[in-house]
Amino acid sequence: MPELVPLERVASKQLEQLLDDAFGTDRFGRTAYLLRKRSKAIAALSFALVENGVPIGSIQCWPVRIGDFPIVLVGPVAVTPNQQGKGIGHQLMHAMLEAAGKMGEPVMVMIGDPEYYERFGFNSSQTGGWTLPGPWEPRRLLARNAKGLAVPTSGMLEEDDRAL
Repeated sequence: MPELVPLERVASKQLEQLLDDAFGTDRFGRTAYLLRKRSKAIAALSFALVENGVPIGSIQCWPVRIGDFPIVLVGPVAVTPNQQGKGIGHQLMHAMLEAAGKMGEPVMVMIGDPEYYERFGFNSSQTGGWTLPGPWEPRRLLARNAKGLAVPTSGMLEEDDRAL
């Protein structure tokens, strides 16, 4: 049975291998990576599922912002290819959302498939005026605003250098 652990308990080499397996070695060119290239993951919101000492899934969250408005960037949500379709992504998302609830439900953003992430409260209804530092599909820029906060209607998502 896989064990949920804080991501900081997983060796960086093992995590990098999981991410390479899930997304390919060219993943660093993706727009989401531009938003977190100098950042450190938010430890309280980042987890791994480990089986027999090997991570089979992980979720990471990062500090980003639009202007002075802080937002949590969710992702990557990675599952090793031979474990996909077994509910690991669901487990990771639920663990992260439970931890986010304990932090006061911050506004979150991710680049992902709306058909999958809508079940977790993410949608594109508030992101139409947001831009990113690289290419993206507007329908895949998703936000979760559980408290219904007034969020910026336009602006560039960028690393939150106040957290660096």
